[in-house]
Amino acid sequence: MKLIHLSDLHLGKRVNEFSMLEDQQYILAEILRIIDREQPDGVLVAGDVYDKSVPSAEAVALLDDFLVRLSGRALRTFLISGNHDSPERMAFGGRLMADSGVHLAPVYDGQVRPITLTDEYGPVDIYLLPFVKPSHVRRCFPEREIVSYTDALSTAVEAMEVDTARRNVLVTHQFVTGAARCDSEELSVGGADNVDVSVFDPFDYVALGHIHSPQRIGRETVRYCGTPLKYSFSEAGHQKSVTVVELGEKGRVSVNAVPLIPRRDLVELRGTYQELTFRGSYQGTSCPEDYVHITLTDEEDVPDAVHKLRIIYPYLMKLDYDNSRTRAGVPLDGEEDVRRRTPPELLAEFYEQQNGQPMGEEQEAFAREWMERIWEEEEE
Repeated sequence: MKLIHLSDLHLGKRVNEFSMLEDQQYILAEILRIIDREQPDGVLVAGDVYDKSVPSAEAVALLDDFLVRLSGRALRTFLISGNHDSPERMAFGGRLMADSGVHLAPVYDGQVRPITLTDEYGPVDIYLLPFVKPSHVRRCFPEREIVSYTDALSTAVEAMEVDTARRNVLVTHQFVTGAARCDSEELSVGGADNVDVSVFDPFDYVALGHIHSPQRIGRETVRYCGTPLKYSFSEAGHQKSVTVVELGEKGRVSVNAVPLIPRRDLVELRGTYQELTFRGSYQGTSCPEDYVHITLTDEEDVPDAVHKLRIIYPYLMKLDYDNSRTRAGVPLDGEEDVRRRTPPELLAEFYEQQNGQPMGEEQEAFAREWMERIWEEEEE
């Protein structure tokens, strides 16, 4: 049985204020081409389908189109919610979609029933476990002492009563201890969300989501497939891919990565302003259509550098300096002044710059009230 493992689409994501929707539409079409070539029996989507729990209309339309196209092929699609998704929104219409071969994980209620596919070697049970926290599992098993994420996942897996004589696949979205993170991921404090890999021992293959770089954890068959696109410059050197999994008879599993080529890459360039504005300087490093992070090594700051560089690099996402000033930690002109001013003062200045007039007393009071509310919530 052949399965394609995807995760962390993050539909609707913005990277350094650039919308990635067109890039996501392009890469989903590339994934469909790979599916047509590989002819899998199923597609596993391991969470973080959307970038926000309340996605934009455009992101919803993009997922809808992708699922419709998948349902028109001779395969099954299995999809769970991740920590960025709303489990209730992701589960909506799941029972209706199942008739079209699209299986959406319901909101976790303590029971995970397998969906069974069959090939020449017999049944394959596929379990869909959306992202859960200890509190989610504790509600379903009040008699159990569940403190850590490992406790929670261990309890959830135990309740599945997996028949280890059969071939079993788990699709879930968690941080497994030992995984290498990227800057584009949501980090927890002190690694509190760690799950021990031994929890997944009953499964022949574990399709993980949450970590953005493809990697194995412990054994070859516990894997993150990574994001289909680069979502931070810490991923600039990564090769994005989809993971193709083939299950033979019990105990035989092979894994293969199929590269994904994006519409625009994320690249990092470094040099003086003169070097990087010399025509053709990007040849062999990037193309003008790539998303770019530029590090200028000039000792003097270049006035209006972003605007000037975007004439050559229209998708310049990020600009910084590496020179004696930045290495010494000396702020830019005016930066120290910004640090000394309060958030209400900065907001008032920004409002006046945008609207050509100062904020009124009622607007200032409203802004101050909401800032105080947000700070109070963060301190709780």
